[in-house]
Formats: sequence, C-alpha cells, structure tokens
Amino acid sequence: MSQLCHMEAFREQSLMLFSVPVILIAILVEIILTHFQHIRAYTWRETLTNFYLAGLNGSLDLLLRSIVVLPVLLFCWHHRLFTLDKGWIYWLALFLIEDLAYYVLHFVDHHCRLFWAIHVTHHSSPEFNLTTGFRSSVFQPVYRTAYFAPIAWLGFEPLDVLFMYAATQIYGSFIHTEKVGKLGWLEYVVVTPSHHRVHHASNSRYLDKNMGMCLIIWDRLFGSFAEEDPAEPPKYGLTKAIPDRGPMNIVFHEWRDMLRDFRESPLPWRQKLGYFLRGPGWRPFHPEETDQTSS
Repeated sequence: MSQLCHMEAFREQSLMLFSVPVILIAILVEIILTHFQHIRAYTWRETLTNFYLAGLNGSLDLLLRSIVVLPVLLFCWHHRLFTLDKGWIYWLALFLIEDLAYYVLHFVDHHCRLFWAIHVTHHSSPEFNLTTGFRSSVFQPVYRTAYFAPIAWLGFEPLDVLFMYAATQIYGSFIHTEKVGKLGWLEYVVVTPSHHRVHHASNSRYLDKNMGMCLIIWDRLFGSFAEEDPAEPPKYGLTKAIPDRGPMNIVFHEWRDMLRDFRESPLPWRQKLGYFLRGPGWRPFHPEETDQTSS
C-alpha cells in the first residue's frame, strides 16, 4: 500500500510541477489585466479564503488517500469485471467514464441539500477569477470515492483513476475566468469559461446548470445545459448573501441552517428528512417551490 501511495504521489507531483507555475502565471496575468482595465476582479479577503479552503480540502484529501480511498479502489479493482489492456482506448475510456462520474457527483451535490451543504463553499464567492477554482468543497473527499469506486470495479487501475481526476481538476481550475470569451465550436464539446460562468451564477435562469468538469456533452444530453446570454450577465455567489464571511462560517453556514430547519419543523421526523435529502430550499408543504439557495 505504501509503495502505491509513493507511486501516486510521484505522478501527481510531476503533474503539479508542470501545472502550478502555469496557473500562477495565469493568475498574475489576470490580476494585471483587470487592474489596468480598472476591473475589481480580486480582493484580498476572497482570494485568501480561496486558498484557505483549498488547503483544508487538500489536507483532508491527503489524509484519506491511504486509509480510505486507495483501499476501497483496490478492493473494487481486485474484484474487477474486466482486465483491461492499457492503450489509448483505455485512457480515453477512463477519461469519459470519470468525467461522467464527476457529472453525476456534481449533479447530486446541487440537488440534495446534505451534499449542497458541503459544495456550497465553492459557490460562495461573489468574485469569479482563476483563484475561485481553489475554493474547494472541503468535505467532498469524504464521499467522492463512492462515485469513483465503480470505475475501478470495471477494471481501471486505482492509481490511474486518481491521476485522471487530478488532471481533470487542473483543467477545471483554468475555466474560472471572465477574461476568455466564447470559443466557437469548442462550446459544443468541452466545458468553457463561458459555460462555467453560468454555473457559478445566481441568476434564476442559470441555477444548477452546466455541471460538467471537462465535457459539456453530459449537460446537453441530460438537460442541465444553459448558454451564457450577453443580455443577462452572470451575478456570482449565492442567491442569499452570507452576512458573516468568516472562514468557518463559509464552510458551515448551510449545515447550521439545515439543522435549524430540521429542528424547528413540527412535522414527523420522516417527513423532516426532506430538509436533508431534497434540494436546497425545499419546503414540506410546497416541495415544488424553492427559495433557490443553490447556484
């Protein structure tokens, strides 16, 4: 197990050595461009919060790798349905299946309040810049393996699954920007900055749209796609502002509100479970209505 962890660490470190300088340079360029264009794209408070949340997420991720993630993936792989030969078809199939798995994970995060309470941190910034991609859902590593375990069960090696996720996460960081417009025919295939601006918007027409990490085809197939409309610019952040923007409240405010709704409801506990299992903003007597707390 320790040897596997070292192999995984080496591959991901190599990936990081290449990607980190590139994204830091991109952030610097974005800061310079927005400064000379007199656009307030960055503030110290929100930028530091982004890095703080990335640190929490990354620390928890590393902690769980050897004690939970790899053992689960290895168990599934040892009981795999198929033994796959590595080649370009293997890597292409892994990319497609993993991107679809992330789409499902992301869709659940937006439509089940229990998971939205974790994911909401990623949407909590009123700014949208390259550091917003670092504003991680802190506790997502606790349950993310449940979505990737079936991939190992199909026959894809655990280290390859983790490496592919790291690579697609890097791509996901670069689409958090307002400095890139629409990209022609690529808008029909991959997730672009335009698509992701929609995803982070709190405008009612944009809520819970464009869930993909790398490919936009899943959203187009499953009806969760929305195009950015120049007539309605995205308004970033949550539909309900968080008055206390302290680092702990950013992480836990939705948990507090969810538990308060559960405790204060006079309904039987089975019905009250809707506050955890239904979408954000669900109310028991009008479940079709929401206050649109997700974005």
